[in-house]
Amino acid sequence: MRLATFNVENMFERASIMNLSDWKEGELVLQDFAVLTNLSEKPQYSMADKKKMLEIMQKRHKGLITSGHSFHIRLNEIRGKLTKKPRNAPVEIAVNGRDDWIGWFELKREIIKEAAIENTARVIREVNGDVFCIIEVENRIAANRFNESVIPKVGGLKYGHVMLIDGNDDRGIDVGIMTRQPFEIQSIVSHVDDIDAEGRIFSRDCPEYKIITPSKNILLVLVNHFKSKGYGLQNDNDIRRKRQAQRVREIYEERLKEGFEYIVIAGDFNDTPKRDPLKPLLGNNSDLVDVMSHPKFVGDGREGTHGNGTKDGKLDYILMSPKVVTRVQNCGIDRRGVWGGKNGDLFPHFPEIKTPKDAASDHAALWVEFNL
Repeated sequence: MRLATFNVENMFERASIMNLSDWKEGELVLQDFAVLTNLSEKPQYSMADKKKMLEIMQKRHKGLITSGHSFHIRLNEIRGKLTKKPRNAPVEIAVNGRDDWIGWFELKREIIKEAAIENTARVIREVNGDVFCIIEVENRIAANRFNESVIPKVGGLKYGHVMLIDGNDDRGIDVGIMTRQPFEIQSIVSHVDDIDAEGRIFSRDCPEYKIITPSKNILLVLVNHFKSKGYGLQNDNDIRRKRQAQRVREIYEERLKEGFEYIVIAGDFNDTPKRDPLKPLLGNNSDLVDVMSHPKFVGDGREGTHGNGTKDGKLDYILMSPKVVTRVQNCGIDRRGVWGGKNGDLFPHFPEIKTPKDAASDHAALWVEFNL
């Protein structure tokens, strides 16, 4: 069987801030969105709360007051109005707390360019995994639509099962899995509500998929997308990422004790192997083996999986338990969906990728074949 992981960076639509050329601009929008959301959820609005909401909406997102939406944020008012403008007076917050109106703020989304969607399907067609972990998918409906319409359009084979559990990311960045017959998904366990002393652990989720192989072996696949480096303080991000890695390690060890032998942990960990946040999974005390360090891995001389494939771009992983390692037959990386370098000529890509916006993703796909 062949197992693969690929950060598809959303299949049909994504928050518009994710497509900004300068992430610092997107970070500011996210900060404003977080403040507006948190303040609007309070049972009672203080004068300071109202002043802060108006300040954000008037200075940086003016359209929220005049038309209900700015370039990147939308205000949904289902019952009641958040703001009002009395005659000959400034705009003001019209309600005194959460119970006085029904509505919410949300990030605006935009459709992904069709060529990019089709090139995403080409990556999946060429990698051809029997079990495919997909990262940064907006929801199961989008993933299923992609499977039913786009993969066949580029000559790929549809998957029999497409599963995804909505996670904790407000932007609709989730993780899921697709499997083909005869690889059946027997059960799913979600960890969206896992907490530790600091609070909720996972930025998205760490779903466990129990898959039955034709030989009646059980493969347990944990799909992950750890906290990114792009939003918030670096130290805080590192701490969150380490908490996530530690919890995944705990789940892994728990399943080993329960008798599971064949376990794979796959996805985008948003960090490099030797940094402290990933030590729980990749440190000296770990028996997990990354596919890119396996003797049978066939690479292209580039150590990274993201962007230009540099060493500090090693973000994607397939980690295998010892029993899985003994069954490995082949493994490798596929960069044909990535635009490498300024002119896209660092490594081969699909001929359909003519500009950076046509790229399937900034991430390469990883795959491994094992006899199970």
